[in-house]
Amino acid sequence: MRIQAAVVEAPGGPFTLRDDLVIDSPRSDEVLVRIAAAGICHTDLSSRQKWPRQLCPMVFGHEGAGVVAAVGDGVTGVRPGDNVCLSYRSCTTCGQCSAGHPAYCETGIFALNAGGTRPDGTSPLSRAADGSTVYGSFFGQSSFATYALAHTSNVVKVPADLPPAVAAPLGCAVQTGAGTVLNVLRPPRGSSMAVFGAGSVGLTSVMTAVAEGCRVIAVDPLAARRDKALKFGAVAAVDPTAVADVGAAVRDHAGGGARFAIDTTGQSGVISQAIAALGQRGTLALVGVGGRAEFDIMTVLTKGIRIRGVIEGDADPAAFLPRLVDLYREGVLPLDEIITEFPFHEIEDAARAAAAGEVVKPVLRFP
Repeated sequence: MRIQAAVVEAPGGPFTLRDDLVIDSPRSDEVLVRIAAAGICHTDLSSRQKWPRQLCPMVFGHEGAGVVAAVGDGVTGVRPGDNVCLSYRSCTTCGQCSAGHPAYCETGIFALNAGGTRPDGTSPLSRAADGSTVYGSFFGQSSFATYALAHTSNVVKVPADLPPAVAAPLGCAVQTGAGTVLNVLRPPRGSSMAVFGAGSVGLTSVMTAVAEGCRVIAVDPLAARRDKALKFGAVAAVDPTAVADVGAAVRDHAGGGARFAIDTTGQSGVISQAIAALGQRGTLALVGVGGRAEFDIMTVLTKGIRIRGVIEGDADPAAFLPRLVDLYREGVLPLDEIITEFPFHEIEDAARAAAAGEVVKPVLRFP
């Protein structure tokens, strides 16, 4: 079947809309989804900059939502016509998946989600003219397209009346922010938490932690994002460009030191600030994708700090996404207030706005 997709032809290149792609029919364990909305995540933008040339042209997108168009003969969980949200892919059978931690799938989260192909090395996408390969299967979906081919492990049924623009970011950004609080840190009511970076993941963490009864301090250089954090219930919002010692500023607001901190930036300097912001025996969750980080080991040792890496909120999407839907409907997660919708053909404008910090969570809407 021919589809339209946003194709990155070379590393660092733009998203170019192409109408000449063909998508495979679903295999036994696959689900074909007509995409209604797709969130743009930092991972999409950073991946297109450093994606291997040998895996181009490539279709990204990993926060898809839409309607099931067709299923393989081995699929039992969803059927054509169901509204679904797409998340990350896992093997479903290894020790971690069986224990309820598919984000740490022993097959390798990157092998299944960021290889540009299915596990067998094939891509479900090709060019109509000559059959040449277009790489995809990004997070088991490649949802920057009118149709995406997903796997049974990363398709979650959602209510038909849930707005597609809200459903889309549940599978990554919202799951990561809320899951880090609820599944990993599990803060006691009344405890203090510092959130570094008030993008979609950070603001979701703020919303969730406030609902759990935490005193939340947000740190972000953008005034609009600090204002949102305060609107969502943070007790303070620190501008890291306006204070000499960010850690000290957070500690002052947290009564001597935060018990928990979340870094959503993946930046070495910010991680050091987060460590400095913690009190004795505090816990830091690292959720931002980045490179190498350097920090003062003696500070970590003498304060007894625990550092925990977190992928996808340590969430099992099949169980956790319905919970997020409930939290949205209860008003705990006012996601509409961080979402800005763009028509699919304006994907480059949406990507630019996201990179510039002009919007928090851009979501593409499909005709």
